[in-house]
Amino acid sequence: MSSLALASLYWVLLHFIVAGPLRPALAARVRERGFQGLFSLLSAAGLAWLIVAYAHAPYAPLWGALPGARAMALVLVLIAFLFFAYSLSGGNPTLVASPGGAQGPIAVVGITRITRDPMLWSFALWAAAHLYANGDVASVLLFGAILVTALNGMLSIDRKRKRALGAAWDEFTARTSIIPFAAILAGRNELRLDELPLWRAALGLGLFLVALFAHPHVIGVSPLPG
Repeated sequence: MSSLALASLYWVLLHFIVAGPLRPALAARVRERGFQGLFSLLSAAGLAWLIVAYAHAPYAPLWGALPGARAMALVLVLIAFLFFAYSLSGGNPTLVASPGGAQGPIAVVGITRITRDPMLWSFALWAAAHLYANGDVASVLLFGAILVTALNGMLSIDRKRKRALGAAWDEFTARTSIIPFAAILAGRNELRLDELPLWRAALGLGLFLVALFAHPHVIGVSPLPG
């Protein structure tokens, strides 16, 4: 369990410190592309450490299996895969590889009408689903670390895009929201289903079904209720 605790701490510090206060100085030394490559390498190493440590961690229950937890987890994971599929749109300005400068207003279209952080929400919902459904110490360390960094990433992206894009980002955030559907419910935007292509929903559903049926073979536990 100590290895998993250290891996979780490493993951959180990497995203809160290295990708936060230390980023400007590091990027100045190795340039932005070099920093992104280094950070990706460190993240991949951290994720591998988390997975291996979690696989060897002993089971220590906290709240254990709750009624309906697996069914709720399935719903959350399905939504997570849908958010992920739609987040890959080229019009998503919160992607890591999105342009660093804006020549004019940032378009609010498709999934960004619902939330400006669809990919991070996909990670957060996936982590929250597994955290709730498992209810043990190891799961709190693994999925809790991923959940915390995903939620923090939404605020971090706002700060970074604000510095890079200035007024264009202010105008974009005025018409969008981090919390799904908040801007729509507040009347600052509208839901446009015609901007959400069905093939992306099919992609998300397909990825969900693959994960669902691969889960017992890869993880060793069926996620289905019962």
